[in-house]
Formats: sequence, C-alpha cells, structure tokens
Amino acid sequence: MLKNIAISDFLRLDKSIPLADVRTPAEFAQGHVPGAFNLPLFSNEERVQVGTTYKQIGREEAILLGFDLTGSKWSGFIRQALAMAPDKKIGMHCWRGGMRSGAMAWALDLYGFEVFLIEGGYKQYRRWVLDQFETSYSLCILGGMTGSGKTKLLHQIRTMDEQVLDLEDLAQHQGSAYGTLNKLIQPTQEQFENNLADQLKKLDRHRNVWVEDESLKIGKLIIPNPFWRQMQQAVLIDMKVDQESRVHALVDEYGKLDNEFLIACTERIQKRLGPLQTKQAIAAIQENRMDDFIRLVLVYYDKAYRNALSKRPNDHVFTIELGGNDVTSIARQLVTFSSTISAPEQATYDALYNS
Repeated sequence: MLKNIAISDFLRLDKSIPLADVRTPAEFAQGHVPGAFNLPLFSNEERVQVGTTYKQIGREEAILLGFDLTGSKWSGFIRQALAMAPDKKIGMHCWRGGMRSGAMAWALDLYGFEVFLIEGGYKQYRRWVLDQFETSYSLCILGGMTGSGKTKLLHQIRTMDEQVLDLEDLAQHQGSAYGTLNKLIQPTQEQFENNLADQLKKLDRHRNVWVEDESLKIGKLIIPNPFWRQMQQAVLIDMKVDQESRVHALVDEYGKLDNEFLIACTERIQKRLGPLQTKQAIAAIQENRMDDFIRLVLVYYDKAYRNALSKRPNDHVFTIELGGNDVTSIARQLVTFSSTISAPEQATYDALYNS
C-alpha cells in the first residue's frame, strides 16, 4: 500500500518506521534527515548520466536509461529495504518526490510494503527545517568566560530534567580556535541545520531551554540567523569564575593535545592575538608551559567575551558568582537562580525580531 504524506506528519509518526533516502550517496552525505538511511536508486555517476540524457535528449530516453542502469538491482533494493524495515513499513523520499522515489515506492509496494511517500521530497523537508528556526523558544543562555565549565554544567543540568540544546555537540566543535581538539570532524552546514532542527522539534516550547553562549560561527559552521537572533535577545546568565580555576580547567582540557596542533591553531589567530603574544604563546607551548600558554590566549578570549556581552541588552544579562568544583552543586545553583529571573517580554522580542 502506498500513502502520500507531508514531512511534518511523517515526523510525528511512530519512530520505528525507517526512512529511506533514495538520492545518491553524494546527495545523502551533503545533508539528510537525521536517522534516515541511504537506499540510492542511482550511483553518483549514474545520476549524472540520467540527468544529462534528460537535458540533451528528453524525459522518455532518460527513463529508459534509468531502467537500463537499475535493471539488475531491484532485488537488491528490496533486500536492503527488508533489512532496514523487516515489518515492511517504510518511509521514502528523493529530492522533490519525483521519479526516483516514485519508482522505488512502486517496486516496494508491489512486493508488499506499506510505503509512506514524502510529498515534495527532501526539498520540502528542508523548508520544514528552516521553519523550525523561525519558531520562538524560551531560551536561557549560559554565559561565562572561556574555561568557566559551561559545557560540563549543561550536561549536568540535563540530568536534572531540564531541557538542554548542546550546539557544540551538534557542530562537533568546542567553539574556539582549538575547538576541533585535533580529532572532531564537523558535519556539513546543511547537516548541522538538519540535526539542529531535529533537536528543536523535540523541545517543549513553553519550558526553558538551556543553551551555551556561542559566537555566530562554531568552527566553520554558522548558527542559522533566525535562531541566532533569538539567542542574542534571550536571558543570559553570566557566570563569574576566578581566572585560576579557568586556567586549571583549560590546561586539563587542552594541555594534553599535540603541540603542533596547538601551534598551528595559535598561528591562525595571530592577527587577533597580536604578534608578540603569539610568539610568547608558541614558545610556551614548545617549552610545555601550558599554564603560561593558556593565560596568554585568555587575554584575547576574555576581551572578545566582554565585547560580545556589551552588545546584549543590559536587562537581559544576570550575573552570578560561582565558586568550588562540585559540578552538581553549581548546576543546582544555576537552575535555582534561573527560576528567579523574569524572562524578557515576548512582545519586546517580537518587536526586535521583526524590525
């Protein structure tokens, strides 16, 4: 049985229904619905052949070529679909809900699958993704200078039945010049947006959502502008942590990384750090004086944080002095503190957002 369905409706269905993306491996790698699996009708090269034939000769010749290219593959397609959806219930899409998904859906329907064919395909899904960033959320931004332990605290806050959106985890980057930690690989911009939208749809919009304070860019990725604007107008809790505690935390996090990696990253911020400070920081790395290295680069990062903080509305910034190393205790303190804060009036946000 074959059913046409809107992407918004499909995403509300039982999570056990697998979603097959019949686009090419290259298209899938560029961006896909989180949790979908790739069941490509054509290889990357075959799609080019069919597309060229369609443009140069016509639709009918392209369809014939498509059947020539896939003729021996149909039993394999069905077996792959059975492996992912043994109960024969499956969702499916291509780029625009056209011939590729239509052909695959026909074959699986013939075999006895219940097929949910996504109307408008991946293109319509991308419209849905962008709509999620336009939706209003009750954000609570966790701020503080580099080394304040924001990420660890967010993870602890999540264990307290609070809603948390971890942008750095989604971006696979720690947000600084050293943020790949010499091991993290960032997704494409498109996939980052898809993953972010997938997290947003799970949130209760009427409850607080904790988000770490971030720059517009996290590594090479850009936070979608509508959501970034919400972050800029949301309540921010500015954690005050003494510098020695921050230095110690950063030495633990970055001090064990490869020296060549640290030097290369430091050289990339030379213009912002300054030639003398860059030279001194590199010397400290080479001599394994990690405390000195951290203190030198913190001059830049602390200045950048203060500058970004100054651009926020004063009545949206709330400061809290923190001490000690007990993450659980500090997280409780932050959650309690957040409950005493009056969120900005939604009308104020809407006026700024739509201006």
